[in-house]
Order: sequence, then structure tokens, then C-alpha cells
Amino acid sequence: MAPRENSHEPSGTPVPLETGFATLATLRPGVKAFVEKDGETRKAEILTKQMRRGKMKFYVHYEDFNKRLDEWIDSERIDLTREVEWPAPEKPEKKKASSSSKKDAPSKADPKNLKRSRSKLDREISATPSESTSVNIPGKASRPSKASGKENKEVLVTSEVTDGTTPKPEDEEIDLVDVQDAAAAAKAAPEEVFSREEEIEKLRTGGSMTQNQTEISRVRNLDKIQMGKYEVEPWYFSPYPIDFATDAEMVYICEFCLSYFGEETSFNRHRMKCTLLHPPGNEIYRDDFVSFFEIDGRRQRTWCRNLCLLSKLFLDHKTLYYDVDPFLFYCMCIRDEHGCHLVGYFSKEKESAEGYNVACILTLPQYQRKGFGKLLIDFSYILSKREGKLGSPEKPLSDLGLLGYRAYWQETIVDLLLDGKVEANIEEIGFASAMTTNDVLHTLQNLNMLRYNKNQHVIVLTDAVVEQRERQKAKEKIKGKRSLDPEKLIWKPPVFSAASRTWNW
Repeated sequence: MAPRENSHEPSGTPVPLETGFATLATLRPGVKAFVEKDGETRKAEILTKQMRRGKMKFYVHYEDFNKRLDEWIDSERIDLTREVEWPAPEKPEKKKASSSSKKDAPSKADPKNLKRSRSKLDREISATPSESTSVNIPGKASRPSKASGKENKEVLVTSEVTDGTTPKPEDEEIDLVDVQDAAAAAKAAPEEVFSREEEIEKLRTGGSMTQNQTEISRVRNLDKIQMGKYEVEPWYFSPYPIDFATDAEMVYICEFCLSYFGEETSFNRHRMKCTLLHPPGNEIYRDDFVSFFEIDGRRQRTWCRNLCLLSKLFLDHKTLYYDVDPFLFYCMCIRDEHGCHLVGYFSKEKESAEGYNVACILTLPQYQRKGFGKLLIDFSYILSKREGKLGSPEKPLSDLGLLGYRAYWQETIVDLLLDGKVEANIEEIGFASAMTTNDVLHTLQNLNMLRYNKNQHVIVLTDAVVEQRERQKAKEKIKGKRSLDPEKLIWKPPVFSAASRTWNW
């Protein structure tokens, strides 16, 4: 093996990387090899290897590509005629540090130390998702973080069973050019925060901007799912039964009750018996295009847990999939002669101290790039208006979630100002749109629409913003734009007892 220097320690000292030829037997996690993908050879890191259905498979991450593209591959796709990079050996200092930390650990017999540990645990459990990691309590389900975000996929790998076609990767629900045009024209906006190039680079290579590291390390376990007439490749790990990962090439999910099966025979038997034709809740909105159903997590635990398991396949930072009692789920469906087909949903805490109107939001991949995500966001604000509150999605947002919300905020604010429906001040805009002051301020800064004049901030509708919105409207006329009618919402804000708002521990 020949060492070569192409990486650096924090101090700037080059770290030699060992390269050499490998065999299938010597390939191990951490090795970087050249792998065939879509007719090209790309460098990929082996994350793990496993016997799957009697054959050795390798789970790889392609360098400089989003982790959504990580996949299980056969050994034949690894080019062993080229040298591989071997992982750097673990430094002995780390082992010393870990052993010393064990020596310094508090004695279990000391009641004072136990008291301090319990108080520390209480602080971690009560911390916000961005401030703490998940904590396991013996005998109880761990309280997960509830990171939010509209999850769209950068590269869609979904195809209809009927025709087997795969959408092109460049087709995205969110047009990155449209979203960022005005921001790129805003010269005074902070470059390190709103740089278009940096954001797109993060989307391409980094996965979520804010992620739960304990969940990221987990390898995607399902190869494919079938839901209705669609076959979908999952993006991330979801805690379905382990037998599905090792034995089932396809997991069959009932699109009405969301039950899951590893064999087609058992799935077909279930479909003959399943009588559910829509989500098990009240239909609170219906127009010619979509319907919305409100489901109480406490009353429909099994269905909501199945929904969370399904959504976990497409949300890398989502950890809530067991305790659904404190949440309401608002599911959007399209209707046909067979029933109401789930398109997407958002969850919402029954009582949010921070005033969040969305805890988690997802459009299923087979329905993305069709405008459904914007309808979901719009519906969450329609509910907030009916409640007489200002709403905001729970932070932190995912990478594509941030782009989706920023596009919605930008469109809403600019339309309000162009139509002259509100005065040009932050409070009026927030009241008219049910958006919080921070979200309005963030959007105006992103569009470079805030000016400081005579000791106060003034909102200026710039030519760049107006031109960008006109171009967007022209595209909407060609493609057609769907919108929701608040008058068709038949709903009153529900009131819950203290017991129904708590975790089911």
C-alpha cells in the first residue's frame, strides 16, 4: 500500500492516506472504492456490509452527493482493479480518553451523584430538539425530538407500477432558480447566510442542514415499498420489523390503513378484507381537488404510528413514531372511485408552548413536484387564522423544508404588498398572513426589502422582487395553480383535556 497525502488535521498537518488493492474479503466499513453507478464510475465510501437474501451486499455513500442517494449494491459493481483508500487507524489518545472518562464517572452507589444524574436527565428531556440528543429511560419509550420540515427529495426514484418510468433527477417540486432569484439579486443580504451557491451545494452534498446524528448513522433498511399503484425507493431508515430488511425485496403498504406486509399473498388477503376508504378521522375540508382529514393521535394510535413509520422512510431527522398521543395529524388526500388516497400530511401538537402550527410535514414522493407541498403549508396557516393565532413551523427545518417554507413566505408577503391589502409594516403583514414576526422579518431580509431610514426600518418592494414574482406568475398560468378556499373549511379549534395532551408513558 502506498501512502498519499490529501487530507489535513485541524492543525494543518497532512495526514497520509493508505491506498492499495483490495479483495471482497478485505473490504470493510470506511474503505473508499470506485463503484459503478448509472454507467459511470464514482468514488464511494462503504458504510456497512451485510448478507441480504443469501448474498453479500454493501451499503455505500457516494462522495460529493446527497446521502439520499446512498444505496445497497452488489459486489459486482465495485471496481477492484483500481486502488482503494483505507480508513485511517483510530488514534490511541481516544482510547485513553475514553478509559479515563470511565474512571472519572460517578459511583452508582453515591446518592448525591444519582440525584445530580436525575436532574441532568430532566434537563435533557425538557430541552428543545436542537439542544439535546435523545435520552433512553429504562422501561420507557424514549421521548424523541420533533424536528419539523417539509421533506421533498432532491432526486426522485419513484415510478408507477403501470409504466415503470423514472422521473429525471433535475425535475424538482421546488424550483431552486425561482426560489433564489430574488435572493441572488439582493446584494446586501448576508452572503454566508443566504448564498445561493452555498445552499444548493448543501442540498446536493449534505442532506439535512440540521440532523439527529444518532439517526443519520443508521443504514437504510428497506429496498422498495409498494403503495397503491406506485413503487417507491425509501430514502432513510425506518424501524419496520427486521425481517422486512433481510427477507423482503418489496414491502407492501395498504394505502388506506397503512398496514405493512412482507409478502404479496398476505397483502392481497388483507386488501380483500380492509374496508377503510379514507384516513380514520373527520373530513374538515373538501373542494374539487383535495380533501383534508383531522386524526387524533390518541384515538387512532395504530394508524398514526403506521403513518409515522411510513414518513420516517423519507425524513432523516424524524424520530417520533411511537408516542403519537399529543399530536393531531392533518392528512391531505385526492379522491377517486376507489377512495381517498393519501398524498401528504402534517402533524401538530395539541398544545404548543412555542406557538408552532406544524411539527412535521411531508409530501409522499410519488406526489411531489405537483404543488401539493405548498397546499399543505397553506392549510396549516388557514388553521392558524381560524384559531386567531400566529403560526410557524417547528424548528429546526430540514434543508428542503426551509426552501419550501421560504418560497411560500416570499410569495405570500410579496402578493400582499403588490395587492395593497396591508400596510407596509411587519406587524400588519404578520397579522394578515398568520405568520410570526420572525418569519416575516427573515423573509424580508432574505429579499433585501428592509431599509433603515430615520431611525426605523422601512419595507421597500424592489424591482428585482417584483420582476421575479411576475415571472413566477407567468409560469403558474402555463402550468396551472391550485389554491385552497378558506370558506370550505368546516372546523372549530378542538379543546383537549390535560390527559390527552400528554405523552403516553
